[in-house]
Amino acid sequence: MNSVSIVAIAIGAGLLSWLGAWRLIHTLKRRDILDRPNQRSSHAAPTPRGGGIAVIGAILVAWAAIALFTRAPSDMWVVLGAALGLAMLSWRDDRVGLPVHVRLVGQAMAVTAALAATPGAGGLFGSWMPAWLGAVAIGLAWLWFVNLFNFMDGIDGLDGGEALSIGIGVVAVVVFARADPPLAAMGAAAAAAALGFLAWNWHPARIFLGDVGSVPLGFLFGFLLLRLAEAGQWVAALILPAYFLADATLTLLVRAMKGEPVWQAHKQHFYQRAVQGGLSHAQVAGRVLAANALLIATSLLAPGGHAALALGAAVLIVAGLLALLARAR
Repeated sequence: MNSVSIVAIAIGAGLLSWLGAWRLIHTLKRRDILDRPNQRSSHAAPTPRGGGIAVIGAILVAWAAIALFTRAPSDMWVVLGAALGLAMLSWRDDRVGLPVHVRLVGQAMAVTAALAATPGAGGLFGSWMPAWLGAVAIGLAWLWFVNLFNFMDGIDGLDGGEALSIGIGVVAVVVFARADPPLAAMGAAAAAAALGFLAWNWHPARIFLGDVGSVPLGFLFGFLLLRLAEAGQWVAALILPAYFLADATLTLLVRAMKGEPVWQAHKQHFYQRAVQGGLSHAQVAGRVLAANALLIATSLLAPGGHAALALGAAVLIVAGLLALLARAR
C-alpha cells in the first residue's frame, strides 16, 4: 500500500466515526438509551451510551477495505467477524445486562477463533515454550486485554485517547522499522476512527462508548498489537499499551488480595482515584496522553536494537504517571 491510499482510508475512517457518533447522540437520546449516574459513576448527568457503534463500525469498514486492497489472509476476515460478533453481544449487554460468564464465554470464543485462524501466533515465544502453550498464553493475555479496555472506560476521553495513542504508535513503529505497510494502514485507520469519536467523548462527553465500543476495541487493538509482535516488534507491542496494562492489572491484584469481587464495577483505578482527588476528566486524560506520547517515542528505541533501554524507560514513564495520579488523592 502506498501512503496516499493509507491516508485516504484513515480520513474516511475518521469521518465515518465522527459523523456516526454525532448521529448516535440524537438517536440514543430519543430512544432514552442513557448512562445514568450511580455510586460507581464518574459523571454527573445522563449521557447517551452506545457511541462504540460508530467507532467500531468505522474500524471494521476501514480494515475490510485494507483486507480487500492487500488481499489479506483469511485470519483478517475471521478477526473482523469475531469483532462484529463481540459488538453485537456487548450491545445486548448494554441494553439488558448479561451475566459475567456469558460475556466471558463470548469473548473467549472470539479470541479462540482468531487464534485458530493464525496458527503461527503460538510461535512468538520461540524456544521458550511449546507452540501450543504459547498460543494459550497469548489467548489469555488477549482475553485480559479485551476486559481491561472495558475496565478503563470510566472517564471521558480515556479509552478513546488510548486507542488513538496505540494506533499512532503502531504506525510510527512500522514506519521506523520498515515493517508491514498494511499494518501501518490498520493502525492509521484505527487511530483516525478513535479521533473522530474522541471529538464527542472529550470532557464534558456528549456520548459514551458503552460495552459495544470498549469490548471490541480491546479485541481489535489486541489483534493489532499481536500483528506488531509477529512483525518482530514485540517490545513495542508491550510498551505502547503499558499504562493501561499497569493500571488495570495492579488494581485487579490489589482487589483480589483484599478478597473483593474483581468482576464487579468499582472506582478504584488510579485514574478514577485521581478524579476523586480533584482532577478533571480532561486533566487525567491529558496526563495519560502525554505519557503515551513518551511511550511512543520510547517504543522507537526497540527497532534500533535498544530493547532493554526501551523497556526500562517505559517502566519509569508508567511508574511516574501512576505516582502522579496517586498524588491527586
